[in-house]
Amino acid sequence: MKINFLFWLAVLAFISCKQQTPEPVPPLFVHDISEGPTPWTANEFEPTEDDFTFAIISDLNGGEREGVYATAVQQLNLLDPTFVLSVGDLIDGGTEDTLQLAKEWDSFDDRTAKLNMPFFHLGGNHDLTNPTMREFWKNRFGPRYYHFVYDNVLFLMMDSEDYEEQRMIEIYEARAIALKIIDGEIEGTYEDSEYYHMPERRIGGMSNAQLDYYAEVLKKYPNVKWTFVLMHKPLWMREDEKGLGPLEDLLADRDYTVINGHFHSFSNQIRKGRSYTILGTTGGSQNPQDSMAFDHVTLVRMAKKPVITHLKMEGILNEQGNVPAGQ
Repeated sequence: MKINFLFWLAVLAFISCKQQTPEPVPPLFVHDISEGPTPWTANEFEPTEDDFTFAIISDLNGGEREGVYATAVQQLNLLDPTFVLSVGDLIDGGTEDTLQLAKEWDSFDDRTAKLNMPFFHLGGNHDLTNPTMREFWKNRFGPRYYHFVYDNVLFLMMDSEDYEEQRMIEIYEARAIALKIIDGEIEGTYEDSEYYHMPERRIGGMSNAQLDYYAEVLKKYPNVKWTFVLMHKPLWMREDEKGLGPLEDLLADRDYTVINGHFHSFSNQIRKGRSYTILGTTGGSQNPQDSMAFDHVTLVRMAKKPVITHLKMEGILNEQGNVPAGQ
């Protein structure tokens, strides 16, 4: 009886081991040419890396051109990134009419809902022009600046319209006068207006509270593979304490990339040994005399370090060889 018990125990152990034996992995590259030359250049291929891909859209406004963003959504679905980020100016905005704001955000979000992957909102000056719009954003999207980590990569999603409320009102009122000058409603020259000379118009600003928030985030995630810093206006061009400089000091010991929009003209430079890119547009107004003003989406493959590709929308074609029609 004892022998039979030991025999069946051994059989069960053998079956268990057999069941746990992994299936053989098929060869990566198979062919039937056994000798002589081959019509390919190498038999060795780069090992598959653990990576992911995300996309970034740029400015839709001011002066959105109809149909461009809807087409970009279809193209992004063809490219199939893991998720899509934005750098702001998603609506025309610039109003305190909450019904109009709801209409504009509904329009944007209805088009964005056609994406097959998550989308991350970020506010620009058109999205956060005044305290009413700031409150509207809070009620609809939550915080104006935030962070997230995906696959050990840290994303800092910044608010470059981060002013004290009184300063925001001053900028808003000066902007309203400047727009009346542009529209010919009042006399004057835009270049002589108060708004034109405000540093916030071009390069934005950030509060100490936002800096403190990101200082804590960086302490919490000291060893991530890479850090991406996204914003609408180029805070890094502002040289006082309301610019990016204090945060750049905290970023100095890590690998990071900075990306923003706002100028509607593409450029890239190396600053502090890192890549800083200003994106073009994804439907926003363009200067026809600017060769770097073009519609594009940005694709980032996050391998050991980011591989960044900017794809002009006119060259992203479907299987039939056409730019897909926006829906």
